[in-house]
Amino acid sequence: MNIFRRLFRIGSAEANSLVDKLEDPIKMTEQGIRDLKGDLGKALEALAEVKALAIRARNDADADTEKAKDYEKKAILLLKRAEKGEITMEEADRLASECLVQKEALMNNAATNRKNQEKFEGNVAKLDANIKNLRSNVKKYEVELKTLKARAKVSKATKNINKQLADIDSTSTVSMLERMKEKVDQEEALAESYAEIAGENTSIDMEIDKALDSGSAEVKASDSLAALKAKMGMGGDA
Repeated sequence: MNIFRRLFRIGSAEANSLVDKLEDPIKMTEQGIRDLKGDLGKALEALAEVKALAIRARNDADADTEKAKDYEKKAILLLKRAEKGEITMEEADRLASECLVQKEALMNNAATNRKNQEKFEGNVAKLDANIKNLRSNVKKYEVELKTLKARAKVSKATKNINKQLADIDSTSTVSMLERMKEKVDQEEALAESYAEIAGENTSIDMEIDKALDSGSAEVKASDSLAALKAKMGMGGDA
């Protein structure tokens, strides 16, 4: 069916030039699906109309058949009344003949309507099959479109990430890291230098304090010894 070809516009020359822009095929596919749904609606309307024609033909055929039977009954009644002498045979024959003419015409109409009914029912069957096929394709294309949209999102995200990675200047990054490393080394060395200086100052102070404490203790011991000797009456020369 020509209506199915609309969906494949994405394979046309115009679509090929837009293949790198995934959102364009998506929009075109969405439009194709909308077109298919529009065609589906029109097909359903056509199906309803053809079904109505088939029903009308069937009803007309049934009605004509019943009328034809009724005319045949009337012709029989007319002949019976003529036999009973209620009407003349000549009148009965004339009217009965008219009934049979009407019967024949109605039977012909009924036959024509039966043929039309069969033709319309055949059209109904074809339309119904096409509609089922169209519905199936619409559902299939909707699922494919959903998948296409999901793939588009993933592809776009992946492209953006890869683009960001590709835009990173490895040389400048390494250079920056080297500068950072050099700065950290310098800071660490400076911290160690301060620690050594602080250690040296502490060592000198400890030596000074030790020397002072040591001299002070000797002086005190000498004074204490002199005081003890004096107390014992011992001379300094002894």
